[in-house]
Amino acid sequence: MTSVYDFSARAIDGAETALEQYRGQALLIVNTASKCGFTGQYAGLEALHRTFADKPFQVLGFPCNQFGAQEPGKAAEIASFCSMTYGVAFPMFDKVEVNGPDRHPLYAWLTSQKKGLLGSRDIKWNFTKFLTDREGRVVARYAPQVEPEAIKADIEKLI
Repeated sequence: MTSVYDFSARAIDGAETALEQYRGQALLIVNTASKCGFTGQYAGLEALHRTFADKPFQVLGFPCNQFGAQEPGKAAEIASFCSMTYGVAFPMFDKVEVNGPDRHPLYAWLTSQKKGLLGSRDIKWNFTKFLTDREGRVVARYAPQVEPEAIKADIEKLI
């Protein structure tokens, strides 16, 4: 059986990172953008990161430029923006594609596990969120407008 821990991605600093390092943790995986109407959710994501810092939980941010070109910067610019503007300390990754023929394998798997509205696999916009349990299975998919705080109770059930 495939789990989230079977994938790897390039961290925002360029290092290839195996998600295996998060084994045993619940994960909230989010496609992000710095120039989106939902960008303020970085604050809520960081709040979850801090609230559950001593628990088996991690937020993982995956910048994406596929929606209105709202993530145009390079990795260093994105990292600086997230840190300086929202104090982001949770792990961020290099830009990925979440839809189409160049969809990152992690997102191909996530979207096959939990489909969106009307059974669509495609991500509709920035800040779509996937919650995995501590065994690496996708347990929920949240639309972009769902604020991170609203996911807190679901996270607590998993940790």
